[in-house]
Amino acid sequence: MTTVHIGVALATALVLGTGSVHAQSYPTRPVRMISPNPPGGANDTIARVLAAKLAETLGQQIVIDNRGGGGGVIGAELAAAAAPDGYTLLAGSVSTHSFSPALNKKLNYDPVKDFAPISLFGIAQNVLVTNPGLAASNVTQLVALAKSKSRSLNYASGGTGSTSHYAIALFVHLAGIENDTVHIPYKGGAPSVAATMAGETQFYFGPLASMTAQVRAGKLRALAVGGLKRSPQLPDVPTVAESGLPAYQSFGWFGMLAPAKTPLRIITKVHSALVDAVSSADVSQKYLQLGVDPVHNTPEQMERFLADQLARYRKAVKELDIRAE
Repeated sequence: MTTVHIGVALATALVLGTGSVHAQSYPTRPVRMISPNPPGGANDTIARVLAAKLAETLGQQIVIDNRGGGGGVIGAELAAAAAPDGYTLLAGSVSTHSFSPALNKKLNYDPVKDFAPISLFGIAQNVLVTNPGLAASNVTQLVALAKSKSRSLNYASGGTGSTSHYAIALFVHLAGIENDTVHIPYKGGAPSVAATMAGETQFYFGPLASMTAQVRAGKLRALAVGGLKRSPQLPDVPTVAESGLPAYQSFGWFGMLAPAKTPLRIITKVHSALVDAVSSADVSQKYLQLGVDPVHNTPEQMERFLADQLARYRKAVKELDIRAE
């Protein structure tokens, strides 16, 4: 071998060796996880449960950086602009990468181009509930009742342009009862639940986690869930798709993302740690207690999932004419 070839070989070995060392040593300092929600809320709690377990696996502290506001937009913007070195991660959600981009034409980040998907880590079911005194025990009966008594049924939402508004508006649209029912927007999910229990409104479509206790106590009747499969929390309650509306999908999701151009070796290491964390007994148990189904997938699967969800939300928001307040 010539001196030149030996030099090239040594240089190549050094580069490969250095890359291997970087992959093994990452992270060498605390990692920031942006939670695009205020501290203490359900979404923030879900991110913190995962962060604590990731810290054990990665051997470094995961520092939660709460950047609430704008439906998750503020936190997502910050993550998109961060250095792609693995030391900033985003606990993204349906708000940051599906609903807000569909609702707002002008954002300071591209939900696809500005991020490197790592994995989903939770699915939060939405559930269609009625006042228990309503003469409807399934979706078919609810739709029939609405059509037989035009504009006699009111439905609640957490406010015009909210995710619960999307969930319920899509339902009445696909069920063909949007002109037979009346939308009553409230300032948040809690007033919507209270109004439905009191009979001010007859049905509502919102997060299962906020209504599990009321459903089990018989204060609300669960007719269907909006996810792709039934919830382990309510295994006897069918999906909306099973109930005769196969095109319906509406559920919350949580996923880990990094800034675009983050090295693959770092994405792979975080992905492995995340899968271990979500699969652990303690994280799974805590998630189920919070009404969240623990899940994970590959970066490639998550990329396809994000594209599908964004396309669905953009199409529905346009068809339903949902606008941010």
